[in-house]
Amino acid sequence: MRLPLVLILPVLILGLLMDWYIYRSVAKNCRKHARTCKKIVLWTSVFCELALILLIIWPKRTGSENNLTFLMWGLYSWLSVYVSKFIFIIADLISAIPARFSVKNRKPRKLIVPTALAIICFLTMWWGALINRFNIDVVEVPFIDERVPDDFNGFKIAQISDIHTGTYGDDTSFLEKLVERVNELNPDVILFTGDIVNRRTDELLPFVETLAKLNAPYGVYSVLGNHDYGDYYSWESPEAKQADHEQLLELQQKMGWKLLNNTHEFIHRGNDSIAIIGVENIGDPPFNTYGDLDLAYPADLADDNFKILMSHNPAHWVNDIKDSPDKNIPLTLSGHTHAMQIELFGISPAALRYSTWGGMYDDGVNKHRLYVNIGTGEVGIPARIGATPEITLFTLSGPKQ
Repeated sequence: MRLPLVLILPVLILGLLMDWYIYRSVAKNCRKHARTCKKIVLWTSVFCELALILLIIWPKRTGSENNLTFLMWGLYSWLSVYVSKFIFIIADLISAIPARFSVKNRKPRKLIVPTALAIICFLTMWWGALINRFNIDVVEVPFIDERVPDDFNGFKIAQISDIHTGTYGDDTSFLEKLVERVNELNPDVILFTGDIVNRRTDELLPFVETLAKLNAPYGVYSVLGNHDYGDYYSWESPEAKQADHEQLLELQQKMGWKLLNNTHEFIHRGNDSIAIIGVENIGDPPFNTYGDLDLAYPADLADDNFKILMSHNPAHWVNDIKDSPDKNIPLTLSGHTHAMQIELFGISPAALRYSTWGGMYDDGVNKHRLYVNIGTGEVGIPARIGATPEITLFTLSGPKQ
């Protein structure tokens, strides 16, 4: 019980301090209906704090996906209330600054602006949960490079990432929409860069037929992400975990996807070819590393073959490929970050964790480029505040095309 208490106490204390501040502010500045408003603040605080205790001690690494879904929505509901309260407090403190320096009698302040900002914050968070998480964005990226083989000029690659099927229970409607949008783009090949589930393979079962409908002339290739190894579930035995992992591999094969686990495959078009390399997850701490680039492409990585590397975590590119003169890998495709499912005006808190959190990056030295797809699904919170679900469509071309 120690760990839950360590988590509960600071959050509870912070929440109670916020509620106390709002209670005092309402009591001091609301002359009309003050008694009713104070009761609302008080009982809302009691309900939210008790709910938070329940959610924190709720089992997370065991139980069904319905339990996890309940936990996600419960925590997000609490967060939407207290983030909005935080905005109210900041706005109220700012509005109080002029009164601190006034020699006149201090009059009760109007709480219209702080209240309005808190409401806007609350509505924005629920817009992200109920609407924006289903608004698919197609990002078209021309990839111009002198190393693109002539017969691959105009070759189209669709990248999707981080589906996290467990978030949707057995509701296939969003993924049906996603598959339809991808197929409408008529890509030559489809690449999936990991995290197809949250914790367990059985999350994928309701979606096998839907995802099997992804169609491209050169097929669908995939790699595994950090969530695809069962590391976030408490298994009764190592054998059970291994069986779950093997089932994931079997289901992807049933879907018609070609899973590149530390291996590569050449795509031939006309007289030319390109190499699609896939590594298992290579992560920065605390994420486990299973991948091996040298095993995935045992030939010389500096050779003249045009290569596209699929590696779930962009930290792999930053640590091992960027600025490396002995690795001729023009394009690496990653996911993982989700832009922390928050991106407003091009700004995301993911930048505090990853220098490469979304979009195209170039080392500017050895012509290594990285594209980070911010994913289509959710984990942690069932919302996308900005950070709209992304399909990336690359069109390859040489500099003369």
